[in-house]
Amino acid sequence: MSKGKQYTNEFKLDAVNYRLTHQELTTAQCANNLGVGKSTLSKWIATFKNEGSIATRGSGNYQSDEVKETARLRKELKDTQDALNILKKAMGILSKD
Repeated sequence: MSKGKQYTNEFKLDAVNYRLTHQELTTAQCANNLGVGKSTLSKWIATFKNEGSIATRGSGNYQSDEVKETARLRKELKDTQDALNILKKAMGILSKD
């Protein structure tokens, strides 16, 4: 299943503001002008009206940019180590032949 396109919180807020300041346009027209789906824009507007902000998927719960970067680098290192282990096993299997 595809995650679809992810938008920044700033873009979402700008989109909601665009819709609210262009009352002469329909939600569908605003969504089309912004290049997003009508249901997506409607969801952002509803969330903004209910909560006063819009959450961004995948932003994580990091204390700072440094902690976020460290987590990203650790994940990258783990992925690289996993790939290396797979290659070592493959070399071992191929060398037995």
